[in-house]
Amino acid sequence: MSIATVALDRISRLRRLLDTPSPSGVAVRLFAWALPLAMLTGSIAARVVPAGAVLATGLFAVMAAMAVAGLRNAYAHPRLGLCNMVTLGRAALASSLVAPLAASEPIPDGSAWLVVTVATIALALDGVDGWLARRDGLASPFGARFDMEVDAALGLILALLVFASGKLGPWVLALGSMRYAYVAAGLAMPWLNGPLPEAFRRKAICVAQIAALIALNAPIVSGMPATILAATATLALGWSFAIDILWLVQRRQP
Repeated sequence: MSIATVALDRISRLRRLLDTPSPSGVAVRLFAWALPLAMLTGSIAARVVPAGAVLATGLFAVMAAMAVAGLRNAYAHPRLGLCNMVTLGRAALASSLVAPLAASEPIPDGSAWLVVTVATIALALDGVDGWLARRDGLASPFGARFDMEVDAALGLILALLVFASGKLGPWVLALGSMRYAYVAAGLAMPWLNGPLPEAFRRKAICVAQIAALIALNAPIVSGMPATILAATATLALGWSFAIDILWLVQRRQP
């Protein structure tokens, strides 16, 4: 059998897999979409800090791999849908923002404004993926979780950038890591992993958190205004988590 015949046979098998309404087919389609997004991640990161392109692409590869695994294990729909493609695109944008962490000194204002622009686009797309999922009948626990994890990663990355810039002390990391602290606490106290009712308050606070972190990365926001903004956003986020924890405590099984 010639090399050309073998190649054509493998391409044919891949096309059949892509067209198959199965978890494997959906996962392969997501992987295929991740390849150009990885190039986008590296390209944006290189524009911000060239040395950070590898770090950014590596982070996106990890997020994409986790998404592919999640699709294979917890996605019941036969189609990938534009909703999940948008969420993966948001993951690519978020990943590109780690590039400044590879710099040995604060980035110039031009690069900082690029960070603000990319982060703003990622935030603007939040909610679009959910709307697309509902419109196309592709809403799923996987999609909701994936969207949440992208939001959490974006928040943590932006908080790290604020800290690295020297504008605020390490306390600002609480604004980006509270979600991860909650997950860690759930390992010791499993009742924290209980289901929570839908709440507009939770979504609004999440948007406010990311918006505040984006503003804090803007070169024109510093000093006392930055401190007040970060403190207010951190208190609001902590208040939101406290409400959810209290709700779970009241319904905790003895």
